[in-house]
Amino acid sequence: MQQGPLTEEQLEWLDDMLLKYATEDSLMDASELDGMLTAILSAPEQISPGVWLPAIWGNDDEMPEWESEEEFQNFHDLLAQHMNDIVERLTAYPDQFDPLFGSHTVHGEEFTVVEEWCVGYMKGVDLGDWSSLPASLQPALDVIALHGREENISRLEKFTVEEYEKSVAAIRPAALSLHAKQLIH
Repeated sequence: MQQGPLTEEQLEWLDDMLLKYATEDSLMDASELDGMLTAILSAPEQISPGVWLPAIWGNDDEMPEWESEEEFQNFHDLLAQHMNDIVERLTAYPDQFDPLFGSHTVHGEEFTVVEEWCVGYMKGVDLGDWSSLPASLQPALDVIALHGREENISRLEKFTVEEYEKSVAAIRPAALSLHAKQLIH
């Protein structure tokens, strides 16, 4: 198995597979997958693959019927490689950790899209028991939930450009602090 970060081509292939086998409840893209994996790796209690693997597709009943064994194996190899890269960056090289945010171009101007990553993160949170999260870290989780929970959309719509940019800039440090608490235990 390869080590290190996935290439742009590998991430696009993951996007293609998520789209190819999409269900109503499945993850939409590699950004959402990255968010979910980051939350799983940061959870107060370990979340087993038997729980989070089906969650990629929505649930156990919606697991893909892979076109070939090679396609299945490639997906899982890339998934493991990406997860190993995330955990290595979170634990050993936090300065190199960057959430896999998307981008969108409007009238020639590129905008960072954080919502998919944050939705994925919160889906990962929903898979585990975060009740033991120290109260001091709740604001960090709230930073991610702001962009990752549907009930916060109306609140975000009222933000000024500066408030929105500030909330986006807070996501990476929030994810790092939520994972760092794992290293203390």
